[in-house]
Amino acid sequence: MNKIVPFKKNIIFKSNLSEITSISLEHNLHLEAEKIMGEFIISGEYKMVDTSMNTEVFSFNLPFEERLEDYNLDNAKVDIDDFYYEIINSNILRVNIDLIVDGLEEKVIEEVPATTEPEESDEEREEEIEEERLPLCDNNEEEISVKSLFDTIDGSEVYKTYKICIVREEDTLESIIERYNTSREELELYNDLSSIKLGDKLIIPSAKD
Repeated sequence: MNKIVPFKKNIIFKSNLSEITSISLEHNLHLEAEKIMGEFIISGEYKMVDTSMNTEVFSFNLPFEERLEDYNLDNAKVDIDDFYYEIINSNILRVNIDLIVDGLEEKVIEEVPATTEPEESDEEREEEIEEERLPLCDNNEEEISVKSLFDTIDGSEVYKTYKICIVREEDTLESIIERYNTSREELELYNDLSSIKLGDKLIIPSAKD
């Protein structure tokens, strides 16, 4: 396949530019890695004044670089497809160059097949659902001794048991505090309350009677 790459550049003359009497375009472009790079050489003669018989010589080197990351350039060739110019004002010449790059090959991106996990059986799925339901906070939840977990707490601490609460979608910190008749300060002794999200497990201290 081929691709047209346009290039436009305003050339500023140090003297007055009235008429271009001759102009030529050469280049030393080459393909390197994933880009076209090199220079355009614009040269010729021009008149400073329409009525003058004298002409002046000009020559400009215009750097060029264009990345073609989506293509394989191993067999590609670059050449000039079109060239035209126009005098913009008394000292600016605009050149328009169209490059054509032949022999391009689009890179093929290999897709890595997605790994499929084995489907769970109905029994395994039911076990997982049951495990998720069991820890939820409710009125029938069993209190569990955690004395060994908090040996570093001062002996005067009145909390000896706790409940595990899994944060549900409708839960907020305020609603949990109200539900278990506790306080934020008490919860902070056992939990990091800086960020509570769905599914987090909170330790709810419970005072002994």
